[in-house]
Amino acid sequence: MLQFRASIVLKELIQTSPKRLLSDIIRHKKTLPNAYCFSAANNGRISKLNIVHYGRCFIQPLAGRRFLCTKTEGAIEPTETAKKDETVQEAAADKKAGILPSLEDLLFYSIAEGQERIPAHKFITALKATGLRTGDPRLKECMDMLKVTLKSTSDGVMLDRHLFKKCVQSNIVLLTQAFRKKFVIPDFQSFASHIDTLYEKGRNLSGGLVADYIPQLAKFSPDLWAVSLCTVDGQRHTVGDTKVPFCLQSCVKPLKYAISVHDHGTEYVHRFIGKEPSGLRFNKLFLDEDDKPHNPMVNAGAIVCTSLIKQLAGNAEKFDYVMNFLKKMAGNEYVGFSNATFQSERESGDRNFAIGYYLKEKKCFPDGTDMTAVLDLYFQLCSIEVTCESASVMAATLANGGFCPITGERVLSPEAVRDTLSLMHSCGMYDFSGQFAFHVGLPAKSGVSGGILLVVPNVMGIMCWSPPLDKLGNSVRGIQFCTDLVSLFNFHNYDNLRHFAKKLDPRREGGDQRQHTFGPMDYESLQKELALKDTMWTKVSPTECNEDSSTTVVYRMETVGDGN
Repeated sequence: MLQFRASIVLKELIQTSPKRLLSDIIRHKKTLPNAYCFSAANNGRISKLNIVHYGRCFIQPLAGRRFLCTKTEGAIEPTETAKKDETVQEAAADKKAGILPSLEDLLFYSIAEGQERIPAHKFITALKATGLRTGDPRLKECMDMLKVTLKSTSDGVMLDRHLFKKCVQSNIVLLTQAFRKKFVIPDFQSFASHIDTLYEKGRNLSGGLVADYIPQLAKFSPDLWAVSLCTVDGQRHTVGDTKVPFCLQSCVKPLKYAISVHDHGTEYVHRFIGKEPSGLRFNKLFLDEDDKPHNPMVNAGAIVCTSLIKQLAGNAEKFDYVMNFLKKMAGNEYVGFSNATFQSERESGDRNFAIGYYLKEKKCFPDGTDMTAVLDLYFQLCSIEVTCESASVMAATLANGGFCPITGERVLSPEAVRDTLSLMHSCGMYDFSGQFAFHVGLPAKSGVSGGILLVVPNVMGIMCWSPPLDKLGNSVRGIQFCTDLVSLFNFHNYDNLRHFAKKLDPRREGGDQRQHTFGPMDYESLQKELALKDTMWTKVSPTECNEDSSTTVVYRMETVGDGN
């Protein structure tokens, strides 16, 4: 049993003979904290040890059994007077605070494995194994305090319980959720290893051609290949060339449509743009029967959608507005601009100019629109740069209902997210949209730079990028990765129908029990769950909990009395 505290009662019991009668202990009852209560069976032996907190038991062995007090792993030797004095003070503080160990203490014990101090790198390693990053904006206070604290220690490495508590207390609820596997992907390391396997399979693919109708795009190597994901809880995993910037191109279309709906509402936006797949190439000069572009995912619809953004402002203000929006969606991670690509787009954009004049002839723009200025902004927005990592956070913001997972900020309205995902599902993959909806069953948007923005609603966002394209303009490796992902995991929109063939569900811990509670919990709720339900920490082996041999979580909570 893991020792939560070197409490006086446990020390008293440890120092006794294993067969010491209860009557011997009760003689000294006044020296023990009032919050500890004992009860005895008829034979005078201890049958129950209760540590009472607000009238509830914290540790309660099976009633009716002989409870022999023996020293256990991690118990503290009560030999030094200084330690005893310190424990007395802690016990008094505990009594005043309500006896129960804090969440910070519980987190320390789960990592320390019975040791009095832990190296800081062990905490960082365990943290990364949950999927969180040390650079996560939500953990900034914790990481800053950790750096300051380590500088003040003699060796710059080790943390005792008090220093550890000082470091983590500002972010303890998030950290407790992470280590208690309350995130949407509980066994994140196992899931990440599957992603790595799918990535390696995609890397071995050949075929496809890098887009060359925009000269700047033709300069990218066909060997570049990257996959990044971000869950709705901010768990991150990346593999490959994920820090190489590339232009969004058509992947920006659903994002600026979302901004338009967020600003104006669905009804206004769709006065100018339809909702149907066109069945035609993305750059065709063709409108629907109402003389509107078919949807905002083809060039004609995207150009009209561009005209709806900040209609009374100039292009400079419009561009800054969209950039700020995208940076919020990306959690303030990298969002840049490639002027060279913009110039290249404008110089080779005859087809888009033709579409623009056709739209102007058909009066598809709002009154007073400057068509050439709209096209300039359209080319600029296509030339916005991201990395796989920052784009995956954008996708995760869509998956998370408009809240950025790593900042917690509301960026888009629920209406904007719902409508965007609906059109990505039906129209996002050019002329491959129907097949992609059939085989993959998830909202996605591809671009001629080689990116595929994939959304698994309520779970995660993914960006995969590789420049070689198939004949329909989609990334060859990206399509294969998305197909393999859904073949392995039950992410397809209809994978969870009754009587359906089972696939892996990373949302189930250990593949068995679905986690019913996700999202933020407050301190009090977590403390109740951890400590106020007759529970205790027990050590488990990697094989017992179906985990690898990492340092992630080596203790779990169990109800005393459920086993045996």
